[in-house]
Amino acid sequence: MKLVALAIVAVAALILAGDWIAGLAVCVLWAGWRFLRTPDGPPVLALAFTFQWVQVTAGIFYYAVTGRRLGAMDLSDYRPMVLIGLGCLVAILLGLKAGLTLARPRGGAPQAVPDLELGWRGLFVTYLVCVALTGTVQELAWRFPAVTQGILALTYARLALIFLMFRRLSQPRIRLGWIGLLLGTEVVLGFTGYFAGFREPLMMAAVALLGAFDRRRLRHWAVLGAVAMLMVSTGLMWMSVRTGHRHDLDSEALASSREERLARIASLSSTWFKSSADELFADIDFFVDRLWAVYYPALAVGRVPAMLPHEQGAILGEALYHIFTPRALFPDKPVLPSDSEMVRKYAGVWVAGTEEGTSIAFGYAAESYVDFGVPLMFVPIFLYALLLGLAYQWLLRAIRHRELGIALVTAVFWLSLYLFERSWIRHLGFTVTLIVYLGGAAILIDRLLLFARRARVRRATQRAPLGRAAR
Repeated sequence: MKLVALAIVAVAALILAGDWIAGLAVCVLWAGWRFLRTPDGPPVLALAFTFQWVQVTAGIFYYAVTGRRLGAMDLSDYRPMVLIGLGCLVAILLGLKAGLTLARPRGGAPQAVPDLELGWRGLFVTYLVCVALTGTVQELAWRFPAVTQGILALTYARLALIFLMFRRLSQPRIRLGWIGLLLGTEVVLGFTGYFAGFREPLMMAAVALLGAFDRRRLRHWAVLGAVAMLMVSTGLMWMSVRTGHRHDLDSEALASSREERLARIASLSSTWFKSSADELFADIDFFVDRLWAVYYPALAVGRVPAMLPHEQGAILGEALYHIFTPRALFPDKPVLPSDSEMVRKYAGVWVAGTEEGTSIAFGYAAESYVDFGVPLMFVPIFLYALLLGLAYQWLLRAIRHRELGIALVTAVFWLSLYLFERSWIRHLGFTVTLIVYLGGAAILIDRLLLFARRARVRRATQRAPLGRAAR
């Protein structure tokens, strides 16, 4: 019955979009949720897979629903790149599934320690400390270039903590009021930064809710629908107000006060809410066009190898060289080049770059195509996903406190997998840094908690005979 339902949905998507790629995309999405669900954790792998799927296919389904064509449809031959993107997703799916299967514990999972002995008061205090110190730690990290990325990686511990709080608020029952309060706080804090800092907390809430989801309960559908609407509305609002907000931050007019930044965001948002219908649709078009990350890669597919030769692995080789020459050991290593250089060279268009203090994403899929072409380009993507699957299982086994392990892998593997438009050099560097620094810190905390727990058990055991003798 599930396969019949899948066939019906795929055919409906094909007819609605007028493009057989839409039907194929539905099947790829179904496969991601069918094969990437893990029995011992929330569906973070499937959700990260879905976010990449949205970045590959958003324009096709947006046109099917609204009839509005996006710029990428008229300015590039987007269909080959969408097919390549779906091929990348299949390679990720196969790699992750192979890694999860190969590293699956034989004879059952190791015995897990009960949940963290940290109540809500401790969680709340830890959360406040993380919120207060995150900005300071980020500024401090840039004073030590040799370990900047490692220090920045540790700040993502806050994301694992947020997930842990959402998870406790979702199980065994969903406490909607507290979830709304925490989510609202994170969205407000996220809007006061330079980047869309509210996106990751929203995703952590979605992962936690999906982990507790019961499709037979209407309340669960309503909560997930509300979170999805909040994701779309905040994303649309951010894309509409971020230019003015960033201009104020760049000019340091609001740099010193979070309250002033929040007031400025409220003013910009109020203006946006007064937009006309035509302006709103134009904002939606821009939002989906920005989300649909195929335009520059599609231009590159049209130029390579017709006008430029394949690089025969040079781009990936440079990324690997960057990984194996850490700045802590090679302090003179040059800074990472702007992705805009890739776009200029291979897509053949002049985009803003280092001169303007920005970078236009090109993405690992486009780089892999430029390096190897089809079908060899899918091999490194498969291997990357295979290693991630192995690392996922290893981290869950290495960390005995189940709550801590699940929170860690949720944060690490969401951040490592969800972006389709991240370059190889940043994908590999960021993932390795997260696993080494954040994973290493989590393992250390796990061992310290285990040691403290065993010490308490020993003391209790030693006191027991004394108590019986006294009686």
